[in-house]
Amino acid sequence: MLVQINTDDNLSRTDTQPDQIEATIRNLLDRFADQVTRVVVHLSDENSDKKFGTADMRCLLEVRLEGLQPIVVTDAAATVEEAVDGSARKMQRSLDSIVGKRKKH
Repeated sequence: MLVQINTDDNLSRTDTQPDQIEATIRNLLDRFADQVTRVVVHLSDENSDKKFGTADMRCLLEVRLEGLQPIVVTDAAATVEEAVDGSARKMQRSLDSIVGKRKKH
C-alpha cells in the first residue's frame, strides 16, 4: 500500500509530520492493505494564516482499491493530526462496507 501525502501552500513540512500521518493511515487501514493499491492524502489549511477558525485543517483521503473507482472521504478539524485521524476512521468505515459487499457477491 503506497501512501502519498500532498499539502497546500499554507502548510509547511513541519506542520504535517509525514511519518506520523503515514503511521496513522497504515494503522487504521492495515487490514485492507492487500486490496488497497494507493492512498493519497490531501492536506489543506482552509483559512490559511490570514484567518483563525476551530476546524480549518482539512484532510481529504483518496483510496484506490483494485478494480474499483477511487473512494474519497474528507474531515475537518482544529489540527492536522485530528483531521487525518478523522478522515482515516471515515475511510475505515467506508472500506468495511465496500469490502463486505464485495465478499457477498
